[in-house]
Parts: sequence; structure tokens; C-alpha cells
Amino acid sequence: MFHQPTQPSLRFHGTTILAVRSEDRVVMAGDGQVTLNNTVIKHNARKVRRIYNDAILVGFAGATADALTLTEKLEQKLERYNGNLTRSAVELARDWRADKYLRRLEALMIAVDGKSMLLISGNGDVIEPDEGIVAIGSGAVAAQASATALFHQTELDVRRIVEVSMQIAASLCVFTNDRITIEEI
Repeated sequence: MFHQPTQPSLRFHGTTILAVRSEDRVVMAGDGQVTLNNTVIKHNARKVRRIYNDAILVGFAGATADALTLTEKLEQKLERYNGNLTRSAVELARDWRADKYLRRLEALMIAVDGKSMLLISGNGDVIEPDEGIVAIGSGAVAAQASATALFHQTELDVRRIVEVSMQIAASLCVFTNDRITIEEI
């Protein structure tokens, strides 16, 4: 009997999303690189978006179609709960974890508004970071570490902190590039 060799699983890698909150605003950034196995297939992907009447920023890491599906689901929850981000995120995480279809989605999401900054995962996690700095994706450790250091040790503007931190992540993580999308509230 002839056995057809199986194709190796195609894996999408990468992304760095960083969000930093100062006293009066929140800045979120995401790199533009999409990688398939060891090949860069896109340089300018937009992984940070405004939703719910431009009042909420979301950034995602993981499978793009999955992340876009989750963004749509979050926006539906925001409509249902009158823009209450925390309630909407908890309901999304509950559905994500329990729903047979949704629980197969592979992505992480950061969502921020004027009051809340949340990391949302398919494990049912809705986490608000202690210091108002959070990052996800392959370059997350570099981005978050540099943002934390710059935030506490410099007088840089929060937008500049995010820009420099993303540049540092891009210089260290092969799955992160320097084509950065930045949004702020």
C-alpha cells in the first residue's frame, strides 16, 4: 500500500501588539508582518483597529480570520451591552470558551477604551494589567519590557514610548517587522 506523505502543518507566526495607557490617553500599536512557516507573505497587515464608533481599540495576534471573527463578535457584544467593554469582553470570553465553533479559534486580543485595558483569550481569560501596559504575540516580551522601562525611567510621551518599544521588538523578533500601525484614544 502506497502512503502519501502528509504535508507539514502550515503555521502562521508572529505579530506584536502593544498597548500603553498614560493618565490621559491610550496608545496601541501592531506590526505589519504575516509569516507562513519561514516565509514572510505580507508586510503591511493591519492588526490594530477601531471599533464601536471609534471608541474602542482592538489589536490581535493569531490566525487572522479567527481574530477578525472575534473582533466582530466583540463588536456585537458591545452593541448589546451599550459599549460596556468589560461586560462585553467577559461575555465574549465565555462564548469563546464554551461554543463548539468559537473555541477552535486561535487568537489573542487586546481591547482598550477610555477606562479599561483588557487581554482576552480563548481560555476564558479577561485580564486587566496592573500597570496599564500589555503586549501579545511573538515580540510581546521585548515590547512590554521596553515599554515598562521607558514608561518608568524616561519622560517620553506615551506615543513615543510605544514607537520605540515596537522598534525594539522588531529588532529582536524575526516574526515582527517595523511597519507599525498606531492608534490612540
